[in-house]
Amino acid sequence: MIHSMTAFASRTGAHGPHSWTWDMRGVNARGLDLRLRFPDSMPALEAVARTALAARLSRGNITLNLRLSRADSAASLAIDEVYLDRVLATLARLSERAALHDLALAPPSPAEILSLRGVLLSAPSDPEPADDSLSNILRSDLEALLDDFIRMRRAEGAALSDVLALQLDRIETLVAESAAIATARQAETRAALRAALRRVFEDVPELDETRIAQELALLAVKSDVTEEIDRLTAHVAAARALLHDPKPQGRKLDFLAQEFNREANTLCSKAQSSDLTRVGLDLKAVIDQMREQIQNVE
Repeated sequence: MIHSMTAFASRTGAHGPHSWTWDMRGVNARGLDLRLRFPDSMPALEAVARTALAARLSRGNITLNLRLSRADSAASLAIDEVYLDRVLATLARLSERAALHDLALAPPSPAEILSLRGVLLSAPSDPEPADDSLSNILRSDLEALLDDFIRMRRAEGAALSDVLALQLDRIETLVAESAAIATARQAETRAALRAALRRVFEDVPELDETRIAQELALLAVKSDVTEEIDRLTAHVAAARALLHDPKPQGRKLDFLAQEFNREANTLCSKAQSSDLTRVGLDLKAVIDQMREQIQNVE
């Protein structure tokens, strides 16, 4: 079953004081375009993630983000006593200098002193987990995230496959209608070509029947759509086979859609019939709709 290139997955987790959020998004692209945003402290994990994505995805514009944070409690705050002594000494000198100028300064409150930069320090109450421990947990979580992402791609691909199957059914019906119209008009076309050719040569005193047959054959070839109908029928069968191929077949389907369009254009140009032209235009419309859907196939 085909997979879509459009999908989204996210996960959250925590380990000790650390918490994280993954989010992964995918849209269609001609190849595999990976855009990873990881914390600077996790360069090895970023390399692992790039390898894992490349191993399980073949196409798509993929954005993967990891946001990592650490929760520090208020109990982890500590006072830098050396720096505090310097601050208090500076405040005392400031009061002494103000008194020399008959100025009385209000003493600062403890909260105001603690708010000064450098007085309070963040002193982790819990030790940092080992880098390998956190990295291993994140690697395992990444695999689960990738499973969720591929699961959504598969579900989107199933819906996409149903749409494409209906469009192929419609194309097959229109091709069969084209074949019926082409068969029904053979006698009429042959008579019209013969009459037209006789009008062209009516002033010629001696008309060579062999020459007429040759000209009729050339005109018949130019208006015959049998080959186009046969190729369209073969393309429908090939497209259905690709829809059930477990391997990524988006590029082949895209190429096949171009071939569908080429044959439909040729059929319209050779139609010489309002009914066949109508069917050919309907065929082109369905093929264009199918090509739009195929752009999302991996």
